[in-house]
Amino acid sequence: MPRIQTTVVGSYPVPDWLAALPSEQALADATRVVIGIQEQAGIDLVCDGELYRFDVNHPETNGMIEYFVRPMDGITQRFSFDELIAYRSSSGMKFRTRPPGTVVGPIGSGALDLPLACARARALASKPFKFTVTGPHMLAKTLIDRHYGTLPDLANAIADALAEQVRHCEAEVVQLDEANLPGHPDEWEWAAAAINRVLDAVPGKGAVHLCFGNYGGQSVQKGTWDRLMRYLNALHADHVVMEVAHRPPEELAAFRELKPEIGFGLGVVDIKANEVESPESIARAIERAEKTLGAGRVKYVHPDCGFWMLKRPIADAKIRAMPKGRDLYERAGA
Repeated sequence: MPRIQTTVVGSYPVPDWLAALPSEQALADATRVVIGIQEQAGIDLVCDGELYRFDVNHPETNGMIEYFVRPMDGITQRFSFDELIAYRSSSGMKFRTRPPGTVVGPIGSGALDLPLACARARALASKPFKFTVTGPHMLAKTLIDRHYGTLPDLANAIADALAEQVRHCEAEVVQLDEANLPGHPDEWEWAAAAINRVLDAVPGKGAVHLCFGNYGGQSVQKGTWDRLMRYLNALHADHVVMEVAHRPPEELAAFRELKPEIGFGLGVVDIKANEVESPESIARAIERAEKTLGAGRVKYVHPDCGFWMLKRPIADAKIRAMPKGRDLYERAGA
């Protein structure tokens, strides 16, 4: 295995033929295609493309919310008109028009079955496999709460339900995704406590992905990475997977404060741009990061976020560029 491993963050553009006629068999076939594209490109740690959770009715989050909370016990899809108006006016929910649910009782796993989704995809991979899960902070922030009373309590309850699930997910890496926290860094302490409940249950390596969101090539959250360093250093994670390619170059220096025992994942592909990065530009990005953070500090290179909003040929070309760029950098330093 190379010193710097290549991976993807999670999502992949839904094939037209799967969207046109979805079925269990079509989903399995599409997942096989997505994993095959990554393996043929030389990606070291592959992912399933998150096709099983695709939701055409929620393009703003691609099913990364509804898939997890709707099957859970204690959550209903009913809410009052006053709650709907209040929800839309919330500063943190501008990327949604309706809540995914209302918490009316104790949260439990319900009919959620992440181990099955994980096992089905992992069986199609011949390389190490990563399974992705939306984190408890983001899930808690999207719900209307009539039961717990505080966001930290709600997030902890969601975390316990997710922990029960991921404990049975047999993957080399389980990655938790948090796309809301970068815009709300003041919530870091309770967000870290909740996500660590899940990370502690991961049987393999636990990872955390943070980004500023993506909808139609636009960032959803505003902020800077230096305000999240206390959160990152509090994580019980093997590594973090960070949006860097689309961020200002000077922000990279903030990660000098990341604890050395936490591996650093460097975003080298901008998923908010259609232009395909050259292997040379990816090699230069790795070189700059290691000069800034220290030799050997970069453990993974990957896209800034998921690919699902890009056209498939563009996503595939960006996937192919990452191993080539990594190899170019490592050959230059050999």
